Amino acid sequence: MKKLRIGFLSTAGIGKKNWKAICNSGNCVVSAVASRDAQKSTKFIDDCQREYPFAETPRAFGSYAELLASPEVDAIYVPLPTGLRKDLVIRAAQNGKHVLCEKPCAANLAELDAMLAACQKNSVQFLDGVMFMHNPRLPKIREVLADGKSLGRLQRMSSGFSFYSGDDFFQKNIRVDGALEPAGCLGDLGWYSIRFFLWTLNWQLPHTVSAKILAQSASGVPTEFSAELFFDDGVSAEFYSSFLTAKQQWVTVGGRNGWLRLPDFVHPRNTYESAFDLNGAEVRAESDVKCPPGADPGSFGHATAQDTRMWRNFANQIFSGKLNEDWPMWARQTQKVLDACLEAGRSGKTVAL
Repeated sequence: MKKLRIGFLSTAGIGKKNWKAICNSGNCVVSAVASRDAQKSTKFIDDCQREYPFAETPRAFGSYAELLASPEVDAIYVPLPTGLRKDLVIRAAQNGKHVLCEKPCAANLAELDAMLAACQKNSVQFLDGVMFMHNPRLPKIREVLADGKSLGRLQRMSSGFSFYSGDDFFQKNIRVDGALEPAGCLGDLGWYSIRFFLWTLNWQLPHTVSAKILAQSASGVPTEFSAELFFDDGVSAEFYSSFLTAKQQWVTVGGRNGWLRLPDFVHPRNTYESAFDLNGAEVRAESDVKCPPGADPGSFGHATAQDTRMWRNFANQIFSGKLNEDWPMWARQTQKVLDACLEAGRSGKTVAL
C-alpha cells in the first residue's frame, strides 16, 4: 500500500502522540524529524521507534530547511509554537509539501491567509489538527441537529475547556509566552469551543462577539478567558477557557425541544465508542473495534481513535488527487472568530465580524 511520508517540524511532546497515530493509520509513515539540533532529532526518533517502530527508521535533520527540501517527505506536521509557523508553512507549500498544522494555526488571520494562499497556489492540502472533527460521533450529532425534532430550533450553546498544571506552568510553558503563543488559553483551548460552535451552525459566523480577559500572564496573554458569540436568528453561545481551573472539556447545545451534551468533546473518555447525551439518554458512536480487555478506553492512537482517523483521512485526501477545500475554510472561520474574541477581550468593546 502506498503510504504518505510525514516530516515532523520539531520534537514537541505532542508529536509522540501523533507518531503513534501515524504508525496505526495504515497509510502514513514518519519519514523524517527536524529540530535545530540533529542530536535532539535523533533522540526523539529513537524514543518513538522503541515504542512504535516504522520499518525504516526516519531520518534526523538538524535544520527545518533540510527537511522542507527533502524528497523523502510528502507532507509536514507542524507542532511548533504558533508565532513561528507562518514562514515555515509558506516554505513547505513552496516545496510542494502538504501541511497538517497544530492549532491555533496562526498568530492572526492575516498570517493564516498568507499560509492558506501559499498552499492553494502550490496545490497542497492544508488541515488543522483538531482531532475531534474526525470522530465518528460527529455525523451522529449532525443527524440529531438535522432531524428538526430532537432539539428543535437552536437557541443556546455553552462550552468550557480548562486545565490547571500548577504554578510552574506559568514560569516555563510556552503557552503563556506572548511572542510564541499570543492568544494564550484562548488559542490553546478556546479554538476547540469556537470550532464546535461553528460546526454546529454549518460554519455560520457570529455577527458580534463580546469577551473578557479574566486573568493574564506576565507577558500579557490570556490565562483565563470568557466570551459571548451572537448569531442570526437569536442563537447565542458562550465559552470559558482557562489555565487556572481544573480540567473540564464539555459542550452543550440547547434548542426549543431538547438538548445534547458532550462531557468530553475534545478528548473522548472512550476513544473506541465515544458517546453524547441527548435529552437524558446516552447515544453511542459504535465502533467495529471494541476496547481490548485491560486496555485504557481513553487511550490515543489506536486504529480507530480520532487522532488516527485524522491522519488516515489526511493521507486518503492527498492520495485522491483532489484538494479538500473545506478543511482550510474550517481553520479560517475559526481563526476569524478567535481574533474577534481576542480584540473584544483586550478592548472591552463588542466587536462586529
